[in-house]
Amino acid sequence: MAERPLADKRALITGAAGGIGSAVARAFTAAGAHVLLSDVDPAVGDLAGDLDCRSAVVDLTDRGAVTALVDGASAELGGPLTTVVHTAAVLASGPIGAIDDDEWDRLVTVNLTATMALLRAATRTVADGGSITVVSSNAAATPRVGMGAYGATKAAVTNLVRSAGLELAARGVRCNVITPGSTDTPMLRGMWPPSQPAEQGAAAVIAGNADQFRLGIPLGRLAQPEDIAASAVFLASDAARHITLHDLRVDGGATLDQ
Repeated sequence: MAERPLADKRALITGAAGGIGSAVARAFTAAGAHVLLSDVDPAVGDLAGDLDCRSAVVDLTDRGAVTALVDGASAELGGPLTTVVHTAAVLASGPIGAIDDDEWDRLVTVNLTATMALLRAATRTVADGGSITVVSSNAAATPRVGMGAYGATKAAVTNLVRSAGLELAARGVRCNVITPGSTDTPMLRGMWPPSQPAEQGAAAVIAGNADQFRLGIPLGRLAQPEDIAASAVFLASDAARHITLHDLRVDGGATLDQ
């Protein structure tokens, strides 16, 4: 790939204050893209200052705010929006019978409804020949104990993005999904017992858990946010110009043949 493979790209990156989102933001700016960062967390402004780019504090559960963000991105970036990378999401874990209404509504609203709002706006705004990449999860395809509700929202997201890819193919707009496995982010660490040392938590994830039908990670390491970001750079670049409707699994082999 070229040294600055995104030099001609103007990208909107959501969830940019988070672990994977911030890594994507750094990778895109390093690859030469002009980027607009968004997040509900005002800390996105600090990251934008570090990277010398623009930012917006936006609650993606506000459909009107999503539309305004996407519609205004071209003006913010000084030219037609070519690229969207959507990383924003929330997690709730536990048995399906223990997920209360508020948790379920939050999962659906943030993970699925916000993605729908973003895609709906992006289909009108992203330039012909552009790309849309959404970070989903390998939980979308592989059921595990305690991940049913979260996985259901991510499965819906994956299907939605691939369907958008069919609709936009005639314009040359590529729509792809990245499905990470366990990635060393605050979201993952938040699932570990507070008293458990980080290295023990990581080792347990890598080893797997038969009671939860988790097979572990054959490569023997957690993904780092930079691993996901590198995949996002590739999918946004011209090197991936013939890749669309693809589900790129970045999980060290944790879901085997899925």
